[in-house]
Amino acid sequence: MVVGGFGNLMAESVRVDDRWLMDRASTGVDEVSTAQGGDLPARTAAAVVAGNLAAKLSKVAGGGGGIIGGRVTLALDPNALGRLCRDRTVALVTGTNGKTTTTMMLARAMSVLQPVATNHSGANMPDGLVAALSTDQAAPLAVLEIDENYLPKISDAVQPAVIVLLNLSRDQMDRVGEVRHTERNLRTAIARLRDTTVVANCDDVLVTSAATEADSVIWVSAGGNWRGDSTSCPRCGMRVHVCVTDGTVTDWYCDCGFRRPTPTWAVREGLMTTPSGECFELALRLPGSANEADATLALAAATHLSVPLKPALDRIRTITGVGGRYTTVSRNGRIVRILLAKNPAGWAETLPLLREDTSRPIIIAVNGREADGRDLSWLWDIPFEQLAGRQVLATGERSADLAVRLTYAGVQHTHVPDPYQAIDGVDPGSVELVANYTAFRDLKSGLSNGA
Repeated sequence: MVVGGFGNLMAESVRVDDRWLMDRASTGVDEVSTAQGGDLPARTAAAVVAGNLAAKLSKVAGGGGGIIGGRVTLALDPNALGRLCRDRTVALVTGTNGKTTTTMMLARAMSVLQPVATNHSGANMPDGLVAALSTDQAAPLAVLEIDENYLPKISDAVQPAVIVLLNLSRDQMDRVGEVRHTERNLRTAIARLRDTTVVANCDDVLVTSAATEADSVIWVSAGGNWRGDSTSCPRCGMRVHVCVTDGTVTDWYCDCGFRRPTPTWAVREGLMTTPSGECFELALRLPGSANEADATLALAAATHLSVPLKPALDRIRTITGVGGRYTTVSRNGRIVRILLAKNPAGWAETLPLLREDTSRPIIIAVNGREADGRDLSWLWDIPFEQLAGRQVLATGERSADLAVRLTYAGVQHTHVPDPYQAIDGVDPGSVELVANYTAFRDLKSGLSNGA
């Protein structure tokens, strides 16, 4: 709280006295204004200097630094984001799930060409984007993860070359509202853009509805195990008919005429097909079909931006973890694999991973803080019935809510509110730990630091 208060105080005090900006603009910001090969306006250059200084002071005080730096910069120059992107080729990545992973994949692929600025920490709102761009001003390329609810504002400011649309589903409804409202906002924003190509998952009905408004679209058949938010047409409200072959959606359509476009890229069971008809084994080091989908969308975007496919794929294959996801940590003889699942769509991709070794205990950690969404009704949309017969422990700040859901699912479980006690309560060996957002963040940090 001390660090956050410092950042807000600094932003407010500098906003009040614009003379400080002019002083900074005339002393010591030349290196900022020329870093991208083109001059930033004096106000923006000074704002960047102040933001970077705030970030450094925040780190010294024990904070993360990045968001405060961006917040200070935007307080001094509300147009800083667009100006920092002015001389770069920008790709935006958005969707409910997979943003951080796809952003890392696309940034790795784009680095084949030139250095890339990216918000690799997952800070995906305007202050996080500005912080990432401010600390890496010389990079001519930018790959930015964007919270889907901020995309309209950010895309207007940035005018990106590419937008990657992954998926859309319910998430934190008490904070962001109904997903169909989000889809309509994205649809309107995309319709305003010119010279932007949208790379979109055509197996997602809501994504297709939003992307159809783009002047240029690259359709990717990326699949997805969650279809609970696409049972009715976003255009007319009627039923969406789904065609499934061998468990895979091969087509969907509505009687109003809205239907699945023909994809030019596709991925199934690790095999990716390109527009030329070539097939590649993805051979990723990250597990699961969701990561294969993210990689295919990233490669479609990268090749559109003139990155050679094979070198791009080689770089994506080097990724072994994303912000602690899928990593294993040792604690008192337990080898804990940490997985993030924060909504029904995320759980739909996680449940198959839990079937890889049915002998492993499963610890599920659920919090309900503001960043998670305090409404946990989404727990009732997850088919926890699939965990019947497994050793399951419910933990976290909202473990009682989870325990009730598991009881109704017929899953025998142990209720241990403290996550570390839950880990120590299973036999030594391999353990699966599935956590929602803040539970994942806190446990990743705690376990990594020997808690």
